[in-house]
Amino acid sequence: MSSLLNPMRRASLDQKHLRGLGATTELPPRQRDSWRHVRAARRVVWVLAFTPIASVIQGALLPFAGRGRVEFAVFYWAVVARLLGLQVRVIGSKLPPRRQRVRPVIYVCNHSSWLDIPAIGGQLRACFVSKDDVASWPIVGTIARLGRTVFVSRSRQGISRERDQMQGRLATGDDLILFPEGTSSDGSRVLPFHSSFFAAAYGDAAPLIQPVSVVYDRLAGLPVCRSSRAVFAWYGDMSLAPHFWRVAQWRGKRVTLLFHVPLDPADFPSRKALSQAAWQVVADGAAALRQNRPAAPLPAAAPGVAGAPALGAA
Repeated sequence: MSSLLNPMRRASLDQKHLRGLGATTELPPRQRDSWRHVRAARRVVWVLAFTPIASVIQGALLPFAGRGRVEFAVFYWAVVARLLGLQVRVIGSKLPPRRQRVRPVIYVCNHSSWLDIPAIGGQLRACFVSKDDVASWPIVGTIARLGRTVFVSRSRQGISRERDQMQGRLATGDDLILFPEGTSSDGSRVLPFHSSFFAAAYGDAAPLIQPVSVVYDRLAGLPVCRSSRAVFAWYGDMSLAPHFWRVAQWRGKRVTLLFHVPLDPADFPSRKALSQAAWQVVADGAAALRQNRPAAPLPAAAPGVAGAPALGAA
């Protein structure tokens, strides 16, 4: 009987928490609704005003070698996150800038929202790897190209070509940011990683792999629960504009980026073993953050040591 009551009690607590935040599926009270719309409109205007100016500057920087175009992309995403009212908390150590190390890095992250882009992009001097249909999206595609995004088809036929493209970027001085789930989730778990995304880890560039757990853990200044996590999650066939407007209405938003111990692909016998190890670390770290437990960088399990899957929703 207690096993039945506990989920019911959690669901009840989640609904009370949402009502306390004013985040029900119905419209909030009129006064609160009007203030939220004013807040959202202000944020949208600031982002739309800042983006064309930043795009001109970034477009002017692109033809020139050096770190200017990389540094400005980081600045742009950090400003966008701030304009949206998103606080970014970092736990663990990011690797030093590329000029201070020999080997490139591929950052592998879980993915639950378009907010991941400004949250991560404002912290890492690296290029995103994205599905190729994003290149055709209005405004978003232009921003992605200015940020020197690597576009991939994710088809089996294109694996070799896209591996060479990513290895070429690594060899010329870029680091990369991957979302190996291949899609965004509802934020309640980390989907399995596709090993094909790790093809670029084996080659002449010899990158390190740094797993990163990404969890939205505060809303209106309060811990995020199962129900309020839906405010951040953007997945399936959700439209971008309505979700952007919804997110922009909220205050007290926070995302935590948990940087784990880097992995050396040479320590793993195959890309499948490497992807499983990276997934395990990201999933375990994300589970701790979702449950509001103390979180710290995690090392990967030794190759050949099976870990219990951390796919349970929290």
